[in-house]
Amino acid sequence: MAVDVLDHIRRDNEVRYTVLDPDDWQVRLDRTAAFRSAPLEELLTWRFRLVHFNLSRFYKDFLEGFQDDVMTPWRTFLSAQGFTWQRCAPLLFISSQGAASTYHNDNSHGLVWQVEGVKTFHSYVDPDRVLAAEDAVIGKTTAEEPPAHIEAERLSIRMKPGDMLWSHALTPHWVTSETPLSMSINLSHGALCHHGVYAEREVALRRYWDDHPAEAWLHDLRNTRY
Repeated sequence: MAVDVLDHIRRDNEVRYTVLDPDDWQVRLDRTAAFRSAPLEELLTWRFRLVHFNLSRFYKDFLEGFQDDVMTPWRTFLSAQGFTWQRCAPLLFISSQGAASTYHNDNSHGLVWQVEGVKTFHSYVDPDRVLAAEDAVIGKTTAEEPPAHIEAERLSIRMKPGDMLWSHALTPHWVTSETPLSMSINLSHGALCHHGVYAEREVALRRYWDDHPAEAWLHDLRNTRY
């Protein structure tokens, strides 16, 4: 399934991808240019990560039924529990074995749903000690690799098909892939609120937007990094 989705979605003009090897920059540039059209068998030997932020475009294609079977029941469940939100949308992630995401934090809460393959989601036992919410808001996390730390500080969760994980907004994390292909869907929740109360880290984000109102209108899924 992941192979078929990859072959289909890599040709879409809204897909984002990064070829991660080899060390030869010219080869990497050539592979990046050829990513959409290279033979699938060859592509599967490369190390890469891919994300698509606008899956609603495929609700009448390979994701037919996703709106009725997944998104509507999930939104109904959230609403019944007293949650409100400004955006609840699915994102698609596909990566090859040995690929790693950037070290980053997202401005939205995410329900990570592992669909195929195995990956490990890494964060910290006490993320507040590693990155203050005020620093996360202005993107001080973003880097290709996490900062040096001792293993006891890290919280790593290995995810197999069917596993789900909740990733809080503004929490620093990174993801590594362990199988030939790993595919997951992240249900991203913007401005999630429970009975009028925001999570502590989201309060920091909204406080920053109050002080910088022009930036709030620029924020959306573009701030999710992979």
